[in-house]
Amino acid sequence: MSSRHRQEQIRKYYVALYQAWGPQHWWPARTRFEVIVGAYLTQNTSWKNVEAAMRNLRSAHAVSVRAIRPMPAAVLERLIRPAGYFRQKAARLKTFVAFLDRRYGGSLARMFAQPTEKLREELLELNGVGPETADSILLYAGQHQVFVVDAYARRILDRHGILREDAGYEEIRSLFERALSGTLTMPRSAAPMQPMPAHEPSPVSSLKRSPVAQVYNDMHGLIVAVGKRFCLKSKARCDGCPLQKFLL
Repeated sequence: MSSRHRQEQIRKYYVALYQAWGPQHWWPARTRFEVIVGAYLTQNTSWKNVEAAMRNLRSAHAVSVRAIRPMPAAVLERLIRPAGYFRQKAARLKTFVAFLDRRYGGSLARMFAQPTEKLREELLELNGVGPETADSILLYAGQHQVFVVDAYARRILDRHGILREDAGYEEIRSLFERALSGTLTMPRSAAPMQPMPAHEPSPVSSLKRSPVAQVYNDMHGLIVAVGKRFCLKSKARCDGCPLQKFLL
């Protein structure tokens, strides 16, 4: 399959999914820092477990840089324990706060004002931050124009014969970004056939962002919805999936 054909397929998938289900309202968070915390906590665990850890943090009024900065590691570990790998993740959150203080005076606004590629490189240098975590922070907390690649996207591309599941992260990211960066002509007011948002709109999901960042946001959420509802790891359940008609 040629690169051009792959991009055309991705665009068709976006239109089909958006028309079927509408926006998914990612990220479900009250603040940008809460997105960052969630991006760390969701590594190697389910979102259900992340939500349990986030409830603990909110109850302790600990979802802020100001709260986590002086917090003893043992206390942070206890609060985020439901998310698994709690010692590792607590240390990584501490590392991020130290980075934010050192480079940007503790200011997320100053950090996110940096050029995308520069900030992405800085995030990737931090312990425990891989491409998916960095891009989640950039897109959902910073409204930067980057597409987030996850296991669901890999699985769908592989099963639809577009790219192998073991393709490189940057190859997949580039494919989605080239395909979707010009996909801005679809009527945003068109009502989906069967609205199925993953979450209610949140303060963060409702933030103003560029049209391209909004498309990346919507598409990633829709891909997650396909992966959770139809394109399961153990078996594909294609009946009823908006992408079924595109199968080879």
